[in-house]
Amino acid sequence: MGEIGMNAPEDSTGQIKLDKAKILNRVVAKAVDFIIIGALLETIPGAGYYAGLAYLLMGDGLFGGRSLGKRLIRLRVVLYETGDIGSYKESIIRNFPFAAGYILMAVPLIGFIFPLIIFFFEGLLMIGNDRGMRFGDELVKTQVIEENTAISLKNKS
Repeated sequence: MGEIGMNAPEDSTGQIKLDKAKILNRVVAKAVDFIIIGALLETIPGAGYYAGLAYLLMGDGLFGGRSLGKRLIRLRVVLYETGDIGSYKESIIRNFPFAAGYILMAVPLIGFIFPLIIFFFEGLLMIGNDRGMRFGDELVKTQVIEENTAISLKNKS
């Protein structure tokens, strides 16, 4: 685990205040993650669906709060109250809405509608929130930040 440096600015409630990640960067990072999920579906016969679901749920716990897409785009998931770097637990909870859409894609004929509704809803929340938080972030109190806006990221001993 890691944390944002102790000299990070705080808001009026005493919580660490960091700028939210740019929407386009988040969309590109998520697109990269979905390309990886698609590759898992196609390259691992039979188990690719489950490997894709596991990556979708746990991806933001990899590489110190970064999925492969977030790592490539230089984004990170942090707990906004403490500054701790997101773990697998937070990743699973914050990505549950996307996982629900992924699972519901299996519904014949109308399955493609569910992920579209979830992406639309989550996107609206992300755009309208001053911290850029979507429903999954609200559940676990995480925020996606750009690494270059972090004051200092360090590992705890």
